[in-house]
Amino acid sequence: MLGIGGGLIAIPALSLILGMDQQLAQGTAIIMVLPAIILTVRKYNQHARIDFRAAMAGAVTCIMASWGGAHLALGLDPVTLRRGFAVFLAIIGVFYVWQTCRPALAQAAVPDRPGRHLGPRQAAVLGVFAGVLGGFFGVGGGVLAVPLMTSIYGLSQRAAQGFALSMIIPGTAIALGTYAWAGQADWSVGVPLAMGSLLFVPQGVKLAYRLPEIMLRRLFAVMLFATVGLLFVV
Repeated sequence: MLGIGGGLIAIPALSLILGMDQQLAQGTAIIMVLPAIILTVRKYNQHARIDFRAAMAGAVTCIMASWGGAHLALGLDPVTLRRGFAVFLAIIGVFYVWQTCRPALAQAAVPDRPGRHLGPRQAAVLGVFAGVLGGFFGVGGGVLAVPLMTSIYGLSQRAAQGFALSMIIPGTAIALGTYAWAGQADWSVGVPLAMGSLLFVPQGVKLAYRLPEIMLRRLFAVMLFATVGLLFVV
């Protein structure tokens, strides 16, 4: 329903419940979200066609940037990384609150629109930012890409989520490989989480298309602030 929201919640939950440090929690969360992202993209594309040509351009730059972001994160102090993740999500959450309070969004749901103004060049630039943040924070790339696409390119929340997820699939795989190579991914925990998340992806996508646009954005903001709260608890 909220794109990569499950992965965001999973990171502090793994730290709080299983005592994982930030890097291990991020690597384990990627195991969970990667299969779910692939299935979610397929479901979103069934509802509204995703421009895979543009998404591929973003994916190429996302791959290179994800590797660099993951390597940078692995060298940081876990507490510093966790606090940085919390601040990043809080900033995006404030942006969503501001966005949903604008008069234009007080109207009826915004119809899904194709990303005709979001071409390969623009997607390639987005891919760099999404890749760095996705590698650095584990699942943070799409969180930044979605509000940029809704505010700058005029995509609806649903269309932006579908496009962002399709763009970050290869980079997410690279990030997972980097975390796993460094021993910062617990497969015994991540695989069962992935299997469980796959069961609920179809229902989440259906719900995303039933909810009004402004409600979907508000829920995204609530999810971000809830994650921030959990990050400061652990």
